[in-house]
Amino acid sequence: MAKVVAVANQKGGVGKTTTTVNLSAAVAATGKRVLLIDLDPQGNTTSSFGLSKRQVTKSVYDIMIGEGEPADCVQKTQYKCDIIPSNIQLSGAGIELVALPRREARLREGITPLLEQYDYVFIDCPPSLDLLTLNGLCACDTVLVPIQCEYFALEGLTELMNTVRNVKKLYNPYIEVEGVLLTMYDGRLNLSLQVVQEVKKYFGDKVYKTAIPRNVRLSEAPSHGAPVNYYDPASRGAFAYRDLAGEFLHNNQASQAV
Repeated sequence: MAKVVAVANQKGGVGKTTTTVNLSAAVAATGKRVLLIDLDPQGNTTSSFGLSKRQVTKSVYDIMIGEGEPADCVQKTQYKCDIIPSNIQLSGAGIELVALPRREARLREGITPLLEQYDYVFIDCPPSLDLLTLNGLCACDTVLVPIQCEYFALEGLTELMNTVRNVKKLYNPYIEVEGVLLTMYDGRLNLSLQVVQEVKKYFGDKVYKTAIPRNVRLSEAPSHGAPVNYYDPASRGAFAYRDLAGEFLHNNQASQAV
């Protein structure tokens, strides 16, 4: 049975999609069976794997509103990951979900038949705390939180953690924090070091030892429709996400052994 990890932070521009795409690809490159779910109406995760959002005929939208067989919505990619893509239809799903029964559990119930086929499922949540993100948090076992090494890094984080606590109390008693990932890190800047200290004070050993540096290859890779470990495997960004994948898998193997 797959472990389901939601990548979430309602603050935009923190490297959430970059992390979902590149961590998924790096974990898949180790031989693990990986499914990626694009739950963001912008569909940037979908296009980052070289898929055209305009040509997507079956998407996560069909699963959410109950109009498609989950297996029919899964697309193979050339990067060893499978993906359930997103497109513009998803932007209206928040309104449609309001009238549906068990609206917070639509994604969880939809993907359950797929979980036996994978080792890990990663969900790219939108940069908001709406019904789509709520579905992502209700469907997951753990939540991974990217935080950028900038002045407003912790802004809104309290709200996200309150949401996770409420989801745990009301809908998903199993949800835990998978880890906190520092992104856009520059060790030459005092600001980055200060942010690291603040985040570690707040989250302790939940903070990954691997930090993701500012790297132009990470910014370029989506426009080429490829994860960074395929676009430029020798780049600092690719090395960082390979290290993160190793740390992620080590942590999970350690927790399974307990």
